[in-house]
Amino acid sequence: MSRRVVGVTLDNLEHLSKHSRTCVFWELAPHLKEQAEEFGDTEFEKEAWVSSVLLEWGSCGRIIYLDGIPAGSVFYAPPAAVPRSLAFPTSPASPDAVLMTGLEVLPEFRGGGLGRVLVQTVAKDLTRRGVKAIEAFGDNRPDVDGPGCVTPADFLLQVGFKTVRPHPRWPRLRLELRSASSWKEDVEAALERLLSSVSVSTAAAEPSFKPV
Repeated sequence: MSRRVVGVTLDNLEHLSKHSRTCVFWELAPHLKEQAEEFGDTEFEKEAWVSSVLLEWGSCGRIIYLDGIPAGSVFYAPPAAVPRSLAFPTSPASPDAVLMTGLEVLPEFRGGGLGRVLVQTVAKDLTRRGVKAIEAFGDNRPDVDGPGCVTPADFLLQVGFKTVRPHPRWPRLRLELRSASSWKEDVEAALERLLSSVSVSTAAAEPSFKPV
């Protein structure tokens, strides 16, 4: 199966699941979310949020495709662009982190590691942009209310997040990102070790000639 991950744009929002396309849990403050659900158009609100974040901050989401079929998505943004985050008992998010908000893998594609791939893709993007960490609010009881917009805490722990502020229901978790410079240093050190071992091996293999 071929796997492809692309950035969310206004042109591919229609590839999101209906749930992800209309969920404005994170994008609006609680009272505005209720108003939008009762009187407004949540799909329009989601599009407006994506447009605003793309313009002011840059890429804020990823869609993963399996054999050309949209299989899941993830969104992320600075805490200031995520009004709902302030309503959590474990808020606020750390000022040096970007918040990962809605992460979804469609039921028929679960169990294949696509959620982990989405998190890794977000980490790679944010590392390039100089971000120090990803934070997320997790749900310790995701089955209580049925499918929701908060990522299960157990999943976040499985993919490398660590709890920074515990809570019976809504813990805040954090994934530290290695800087691009540290990656470069690690790669250069590995290359030096490799070249050194190659030189030693080559020297050991050279025949010694004695003058006749």
